[in-house]
Amino acid sequence: MNVFDKAAAGQFCWIDLAARDAEAAETFYGQLFGWTARPQPANGGSFTRLQLGGTDVGSMYQLGRKHLEHGVPSHWTPYVQIHSVEAAMARAVGLGAEPIVRPFEVSRMARIAVVLDPAGAPVGLWEPLATAKGGESARN
Repeated sequence: MNVFDKAAAGQFCWIDLAARDAEAAETFYGQLFGWTARPQPANGGSFTRLQLGGTDVGSMYQLGRKHLEHGVPSHWTPYVQIHSVEAAMARAVGLGAEPIVRPFEVSRMARIAVVLDPAGAPVGLWEPLATAKGGESARN
């Protein structure tokens, strides 16, 4: 089960941590919140699924060399569940957001994108896929 299984359109449903030191972050959040980490491959790389009591609550990944060299700090990106990532991206850009990550599919779980809102805060767009929810596609 995933936390996004319970989310409705417009609700926060997932969170990602981009970490400068993923190993240290895994230890810290495991001790702080009781999260367990389950590494898994995804989209040609790898990420760690964060779980609480067997439920996926978010994910974490190690920032790449390029980001580290440019001083990108560790950061969280919250995701809001939506019906169509393409439609939400277009609407966000029309309202003054800057696209950061164009829509793409993540491990048969969701189609996601990330924008910076007009004030500069990142927000992820999360369209769950039918294979993740076990039912009809959220794209309908």
